[in-house]
Amino acid sequence: MPAPHAGFECCFDMKPRIIVCGLGRTGYKIFSLLKQQGALVTGISDCPVEVLRERLHGLDVDHEADIVVGDLRSPGTLLAAGVKEAHTLVLATRDDALNLAVLIQARVLNSQIRVISRLFNTSLGDRLDHTLPDHASMSVAALSAPVFAFAAMGNRAIGQLRLFHQVWPIHEEHIDETHPWKGRKLADLWEDRSRMLIYYLPVDSGSDLVSAVVEGQVLRVGDRLIIATQPNIRSFRKTFKQKFSEFLLSLRQFQQQVSSTVVVLLVLLATIFGATLTYTAVNLQTTLVDALYFSVGMITGAGGNEGVVEHAPASIKVFTVVMMLVGAAVIGICYALLNDFVLGTRFKQLWNTNRIPRSQHYIICGLGGVGVQIVNHLHANGCEIVVIEPDPNNRFLNVAHSLEVPVIQGDASVLATLESANVAEAEALLAVTSDDVANLEIALTSKGLAPRLPVIVRNQDPQFAPLAQQVFDFEAVLSPAELAAPSFAAAALGGRVLGNGMTADSLWVALATIITPGHPFCGRRVKEAAMTTDFVPLYLETRCQTIHGWDLLEVSLNAGDVLYLTMPATHLEQLWRVNPALVTIMGR
Repeated sequence: MPAPHAGFECCFDMKPRIIVCGLGRTGYKIFSLLKQQGALVTGISDCPVEVLRERLHGLDVDHEADIVVGDLRSPGTLLAAGVKEAHTLVLATRDDALNLAVLIQARVLNSQIRVISRLFNTSLGDRLDHTLPDHASMSVAALSAPVFAFAAMGNRAIGQLRLFHQVWPIHEEHIDETHPWKGRKLADLWEDRSRMLIYYLPVDSGSDLVSAVVEGQVLRVGDRLIIATQPNIRSFRKTFKQKFSEFLLSLRQFQQQVSSTVVVLLVLLATIFGATLTYTAVNLQTTLVDALYFSVGMITGAGGNEGVVEHAPASIKVFTVVMMLVGAAVIGICYALLNDFVLGTRFKQLWNTNRIPRSQHYIICGLGGVGVQIVNHLHANGCEIVVIEPDPNNRFLNVAHSLEVPVIQGDASVLATLESANVAEAEALLAVTSDDVANLEIALTSKGLAPRLPVIVRNQDPQFAPLAQQVFDFEAVLSPAELAAPSFAAAALGGRVLGNGMTADSLWVALATIITPGHPFCGRRVKEAAMTTDFVPLYLETRCQTIHGWDLLEVSLNAGDVLYLTMPATHLEQLWRVNPALVTIMGR
């Protein structure tokens, strides 16, 4: 069995005291979730409560007593928030430099404090994770991007779970009168390896999932079931005929861009042809080849065979002078256009146009932090992608080029730009720029071109998102802060986690626990431990095998085993009391 990655260990003999530093939209959401789950949490804000209330469009009165106002980097502010007694510090501001400054100051005051840092620079976060003990970096863009991608692919995900080197979308099944699973036994769903049951909320009882599976309970109207489904990796292999037809289509689309170059070339050829005919008509002893040789040399400036006009009449010499001037102008324009075509942007546009899919592709408008993470996720799932980005100096363009993803440089709210991306035949469009108004304009423009196109819109205001989705009939309107906050809260409660989600205002987390000789589950059957602790086992890794399904429920846990499970965040206190070693198996 591969050695577990050294993650955080939850070694608390009491509920951990948590500090959330930076109560912006994301920070306050984390703070509220931790409060909701019963954690002992203190928030630090750099602005007065009155200003904070106005920024957040309201503030829970019960939360105000647990908010410390002051300079986030100040030792006095951190001490007032209880940094010396705290177990975990969550750095949730949008400023990487500020988060690093608070991290350093907090570690000076309390060298043992666990720190969870929100960092836009993911490479810096990885270095900090490997350098500092008890440190985890998390990115709002990386956490929210899979949910955007799942929404584009048709999955209404409420969370994500990282297992077996893949990110599994998690969704909720609400059993109603017409649901195909109504009356079906939970035991029938348990054995499916492509589907993992995460949590069960029965309509009229407090039964846990494992008990319901073992007792053969059936799904009834009103029951809710949380499920993770294994993503399908798509494979697009085009035939030679498809590639050739796309090349011809791209040439037709590019015709307008090279029309000026073609016109100038035709003028140049016509000038040479006219001069050649003139010299042969004036002097019948001049051969067509000699006249052509002289005309080309005269117009291009190379010279040669001046004897053609040496004894010609004055009018022909004047004609030659005019041809020299016209030729110089035509040649200069021709060279400039050819240079722009071969070495400038037009050749790059032709190269990219060749690779723009004609159908069943995903259009991503905005190659920012969220956009590039969506590109990575969709590409990993075998999807064809087109990116529309107005900034030619965007820092993530090289990432797109390395993945061979075509990039159209232009304004995605312009009809011509969307048409060049073949929006009418696209699978879905994602408007994920950092400007909410621009995203709305892009979404409405694309809907005007393709009314049935699924459109996923990024919006920073979680209160506005559901209203916009309802009014404009978008496929989904998602807030990155709203999507990422549960992951930060789950990490604060139980270390780094494999996944998390929100269901009926309850936060649940997926994690891996290594079974030690002193672990409360050691020596017990998985079924018994799950029923008494209210967790759902996903699978078990022993020294020689991986166990799923019914075999998982009957196996006994031994020291060295790694058990993957999900459980409500409110129940993690049971694990704190017994000091289990929780670890994260990264990249499973």
